[in-house]
Amino acid sequence: MLKGDGQLSHDLDPHDRPPKDACGVFGVWAPGEEVSKLTYYGLYALQHRGQESAGIAVSEGSRILVYKDMGLVAQVFDESVLGTLRGHLAIGHCRYSTTGSSVWENAQPTLSSTEVGGLALAHNGNLINTRELAQRLAPGVTRATTDTEVLTSLLAQDRSQPIDDAAAELLPQVKGAYSLVFMDERTLYAARDPQGIRPLVLGRLPGAEGHSHGETKSGWVVASETAALDIVGAAFVREIEPGELITIDERGVRSRRFALAEPKGCLFEYVYLARPDTTIAGRSVQSTRVEVGRVLAREHPVEADLVIPTPESGTPAAVGYAEASGIPYGQGLVKNSYVGRTFIQPSQTIRQLGIRLKLNPLKEVVAGKRLVVVDDSIVRGNTQRAIVKMLREAGAREVHVRISSPPVAWPCFYGIDFATRAELIAGSLSVEEIRDSLGADSLGYISQEGLVEATTIPSERLCRACFDGEYPIAIDRDNVGKYVLEAQA
Repeated sequence: MLKGDGQLSHDLDPHDRPPKDACGVFGVWAPGEEVSKLTYYGLYALQHRGQESAGIAVSEGSRILVYKDMGLVAQVFDESVLGTLRGHLAIGHCRYSTTGSSVWENAQPTLSSTEVGGLALAHNGNLINTRELAQRLAPGVTRATTDTEVLTSLLAQDRSQPIDDAAAELLPQVKGAYSLVFMDERTLYAARDPQGIRPLVLGRLPGAEGHSHGETKSGWVVASETAALDIVGAAFVREIEPGELITIDERGVRSRRFALAEPKGCLFEYVYLARPDTTIAGRSVQSTRVEVGRVLAREHPVEADLVIPTPESGTPAAVGYAEASGIPYGQGLVKNSYVGRTFIQPSQTIRQLGIRLKLNPLKEVVAGKRLVVVDDSIVRGNTQRAIVKMLREAGAREVHVRISSPPVAWPCFYGIDFATRAELIAGSLSVEEIRDSLGADSLGYISQEGLVEATTIPSERLCRACFDGEYPIAIDRDNVGKYVLEAQA
């Protein structure tokens, strides 16, 4: 798995099955601008949120064109493709599949065409009443295997009313996590679920040239993370509120509320998902992760010679740990940045070397040292087990593992594809048993209270389900799962 800025540790062992990220969404309304290129760069900034497929929908006012394919953003789009996608508004998506298989048919944006016009939609999150929603579709409307396509078809099913009215009527009946960007031929829309589980922000572009009389109009951008606003030169305006639907056209931005806000932002966004240069709920992700390291040092002190991160997801917390503990910070592991997805299966000889293709110790740095190794989370433990073994072979005297999240013991149903509870090492083993499994001299996880404290957000406004099993939206286990629609097809 090739990850974006600052998060590269969990692709080290392909058998570890890391938490796969929520998707990235981007939308722009900007007459006179090259909206397809703005969307491309926005998706590039969000690549860490999904690496299976990418797509862009664009309209010049009379029809919607969609181009999508499997692969990374830079693999799907080039100058010639982007040159054919002309218009004044666009939406884009980079996907990791949480409902529906990872195949071209399920790539986004999805498109629904009717006699009165088209509707394209991109979705970050995961719905938990997809099967129930799919039963509302008219016979033969779609053979959808994704919650996104079901949403698109339902919104387009009755075009006798404006799309924003249809959305305001439909969305209160939709359960789960959804940050949406969607569009018809002339208008950009965005919506966020009442819990606001996944992030979604609004930004403003500097004056863009309009189509007539040379007037200047502001462009507007909607994106999963503030980092995507930065890359296209948009100024952050505000977050889209939980339960809010916005409409953007030549009249500007209009807002309406379709449900009362019950904020439950994803705590794991701060640990792992979001880019470190993103801000969520007014709090810098980088600042949060450094503070997590400080708290971790207070909660789990140890006598050691050097603090090293697992590149690069463990870096901010390692900096904080070193700062609070007074133990020097250093680089003891080197990541090969050019090893991402490979279509060449390793030979048996290379496979036996495990993660060394992607990570290698600096022997002269770690030899004879008592090490604190900081990482963001443990899923199955394969990666950390290999790292401990590698460091010992390089001459480390002691290896103390520190984790900047509480034990991940419960699966997510809101847009992160974790392993099942049976596959999660913390689902069945105690901390001491996990330490023994890793072969570490000690193991310390930050407490849930310490992590929440570092975000500066009240615990009751956060979804903590992957850590404590308390799901803010009730789950019907018989009607959730990645292949819930494919099973009935």
